[in-house]
Amino acid sequence: MYTAKWPTLPYWISSINFPRHLRKLQPKPQPCFIMASNETDIPPFFRIYKDGKVERYFKIDFVPPSHDPTTDVQSKDVVFSPENAVSARLFLPKSATAHNQKLPLLIYIHGGGFTLDSAFSSQYHSYVNTLVAEAKAIAVSIEYRLAPEHALPACYEDCWEAINWVKLHATGQGPDPWLNDYADFDRIFIAGDSAGANIAHHMAIQTGINGIKILGIILVHPFFADDEASQLLDFICRDLTGIYDPRRNPVEEMDMMAKMECNKVLVCTSEKDGLRGRGWHYYETVKKSNWKGEIELLDFEEEGHVFHLLNPTSENAALLMKKIVNFMN
Repeated sequence: MYTAKWPTLPYWISSINFPRHLRKLQPKPQPCFIMASNETDIPPFFRIYKDGKVERYFKIDFVPPSHDPTTDVQSKDVVFSPENAVSARLFLPKSATAHNQKLPLLIYIHGGGFTLDSAFSSQYHSYVNTLVAEAKAIAVSIEYRLAPEHALPACYEDCWEAINWVKLHATGQGPDPWLNDYADFDRIFIAGDSAGANIAHHMAIQTGINGIKILGIILVHPFFADDEASQLLDFICRDLTGIYDPRRNPVEEMDMMAKMECNKVLVCTSEKDGLRGRGWHYYETVKKSNWKGEIELLDFEEEGHVFHLLNPTSENAALLMKKIVNFMN
């Protein structure tokens, strides 16, 4: 994994507000990357004031785990890294408990530019809940630490720790009974949207390097940078090696593509998404690499970034859901 390089600076910035049932695990804030005399504004993500307060442009609408009577999916939260307050929300169709059947295992990584949103938000809870019901899968939706309080590579490290925690259950002897009893470890998928898709790609590389077999990855509107400077990435990841750093531009590590130990990749893009061209470039690069699997590109006309989350009842959102479900089954 990438190694964090924390600078020593004269003050601390506040952490985000955790959902109430996990608030006792709220991590200590990390050193900020700006001097106290400065104020930083990076719309539409966040603003940091002179006193170190972080204000996000979007508020998170937290919802607790529950049983959804409409989909008959139950959910619960688990903490697998108390020292960093890193957790996940698990989703399980109740039908699986009735029939004692093994289900595809989906590891989901939410988006938000590395700085926004949550696995516990109403938006992501609803989406993963519906996906689990449609795909008849069990899911682990990762709640990783956000920048700027926790600079990159914290999010990559948290997701890698989550995957290793999940892998503890492969023999049926892990700490969580849902994963022990119902997860099919021969059918593991890693999925994410936007920044979560960026992280999902790198997790696929890490699983290959470390001998963890996954069946496929799903990248929806992946947040990959190009050869232009990015104010956001430059600020939240101060150890970037430049515009060709693979964390921001994975096509620059062509030799690593072959290390993805998965059979197939699904890349989803949209016409009105500013990241569309980068998703296409990723698709073409993987096709030309030495990776031996199958990659598919799905593009939607007249749609923007994460349209399926913003308008989940639309016709195209339903089509995207159907495609992902078919990809997993």
